Amino acid sequence: MGLLNLFNKRQLLKVIEWEDNSKNTLVYRYPLTDRDEIMNSSTLVVRPSQVALFIHKGEIADIFAPGTYKLATENIPIITRLFALPTGGNSPIKAEIYYVNTKQFTANKWGTQNPIMMRDADFGNVRLRGYGIYSFKVDDAKLFMKEMFGTNQIYTLNDVTEYLKPLIIEGVTDAIAESKISALDLAANYKEFGEKVTECAQAQFAKVGLKITNCVIENLSLPEEVEKALDERTKLGVLEDKMGTYTQMKAANAMEDAAKNTSGGNLAGLGIGLGAGGAIGNMFANNLTTTNVPKVENQSKPTAAGKKCSNCGHAMHAGAKFCPECGAKQEAKFCSNCGHKLQENAKFCPECGNKVE
Repeated sequence: MGLLNLFNKRQLLKVIEWEDNSKNTLVYRYPLTDRDEIMNSSTLVVRPSQVALFIHKGEIADIFAPGTYKLATENIPIITRLFALPTGGNSPIKAEIYYVNTKQFTANKWGTQNPIMMRDADFGNVRLRGYGIYSFKVDDAKLFMKEMFGTNQIYTLNDVTEYLKPLIIEGVTDAIAESKISALDLAANYKEFGEKVTECAQAQFAKVGLKITNCVIENLSLPEEVEKALDERTKLGVLEDKMGTYTQMKAANAMEDAAKNTSGGNLAGLGIGLGAGGAIGNMFANNLTTTNVPKVENQSKPTAAGKKCSNCGHAMHAGAKFCPECGAKQEAKFCSNCGHKLQENAKFCPECGNKVE
């Protein structure tokens, strides 16, 4: 009866392991009660992407990488020294066991709560806002336990990301300042920004035993007024600036606004719109007539120098037989080329040598 009561008071742990079914647990404290005893012959199982730590009185003792271990004095030297465990036997081990998850935690979101100031060559001082994702993992379990975890029962992803987000923002700020890339070229350099942020933030992550594996910049946005200025510049870049493109666009917008206002009480605005429309119409009309329409040479023959009607003296074309003014028949014969008066039987003009038809 006494042996049975003693056995009920103490539970001997044969196999120690942690099956992680969660997606956000970084550190798990193996549950030990006052009735549990870790014997010097128990089996310790450490799965892939795990590290097991034995802690005695708040101090980290032995650390176990992934694998299966038969606890003995050979593989728990620090615990053996602290308790002076004899070689062999089933002497109980007094220690706390913590499992640290060393897998990579991906798709952690970051975003700017306050805008980041940036000095731009085109727009001066502008404010940027951004967001993206980053990934990290535990690189030094012992340092991570000392600096971040302590002795909590469970340490989750939410507990650590609140600390890491400001480090990412700091890295983004440093990357923008060091790159000196203009606001117009930000979108074309997201990949380079992410690599630079990873490099800048790694030193801060390493101080707590973590490692940032990558950082993705999904968006860096400018203030609304700067984006509107960029849109205006894009519109002007599409058009050819030959006839005051900016003035035409503004005048057209004013005319459109005036046309939308059909109220009879705002005749002044309507007049301005009509005036602007008339001015633009005249401008385009003049441009079309002076630029796009080719000049047509006058195909009519010039009047012959010196030839006049024998009756009224009206100027006539060379070779005309009747006066266009009075209709009188012209008795004299003139050269059809230069209008010189010819003899009746002349075959060639004595003035210009043209053959008389």
